[in-house]
Amino acid sequence: MSDYLFLLDTPWFFYPAATLLTLCIGSFLNVVILRLPKMMEQDWRCQCEEFLELPEQQRKTAERMTLSTPNSSCPSCGHEIKPWENIPVISYLLLRGKCSSCSTSISARYPVIEAVTAIFSVFTLYLMGPTLAGLWSLLLVWALITLTVIDFDTQLLPDSITLPLLWLGLILNSFGVLTDFNSAFWGAIAGYLSLWSVYLLFKLVTGKEGMGHGDFKLLAALGAWLGWQLLPAVILLSSVVGAVVGISLIVFKRQGREVPIPFGPYLAAAGLLSLWFGAEIQVAWYNYLGVAGG
Repeated sequence: MSDYLFLLDTPWFFYPAATLLTLCIGSFLNVVILRLPKMMEQDWRCQCEEFLELPEQQRKTAERMTLSTPNSSCPSCGHEIKPWENIPVISYLLLRGKCSSCSTSISARYPVIEAVTAIFSVFTLYLMGPTLAGLWSLLLVWALITLTVIDFDTQLLPDSITLPLLWLGLILNSFGVLTDFNSAFWGAIAGYLSLWSVYLLFKLVTGKEGMGHGDFKLLAALGAWLGWQLLPAVILLSSVVGAVVGISLIVFKRQGREVPIPFGPYLAAAGLLSLWFGAEIQVAWYNYLGVAGG
């Protein structure tokens, strides 16, 4: 208890410490973003081989990848990354964005994700304070960052993230951490069914799948965390941003309309805005509808 009060009374210590810690979390998120899709691919391949009953000599053998093994290495020369070469942001700057062994350029997205994770995390704590709700909300922030980048890379929203996120939202709100349980329960149901209904209608009309099932689960998870009251704002914000980005890609990058655009990142962005400014968004939404309340 005394440690908690110390954090409340010493923002000069709390926020720098939170920044350093969440920079390290961002480094871990980079590992998840890079490895989780590959781990999923390995599992799918093994399942297919077992289903086809391929003999052992015909099965593809590769080193089993997990979040902890093998050790991180340069994809160009295989140089194993040393601990001092893996300090968030700082190592990238000291190495000037290049591998210390072969001088191959390192993608700038690694320090960007680390920095974004720290900025979003500290901003969340600034708005919500070092409270129970603020600390638990960091898990939602980190999950949304991870899902955003994975969806951009692979157009996948892994069940191993979305489903635990859904259940965790319901469990936390059974204790009233962010909203009441009824709002969370119906938020999860409404979140899933709303996008599923759009998907089903689009498929019936066009014969094509307009979105992936992961989008349903992500919106259900956001409903479980934020409550059903904020779902209309989440859907509206994500749809507007997605439409603007999609039209821009078609007009300025000459991207064909048949090229799929991931919707998960826009849901995640709308979810973050609703987490940070939920009360203000809800008041604005009620005012727009001409409904008294809040």
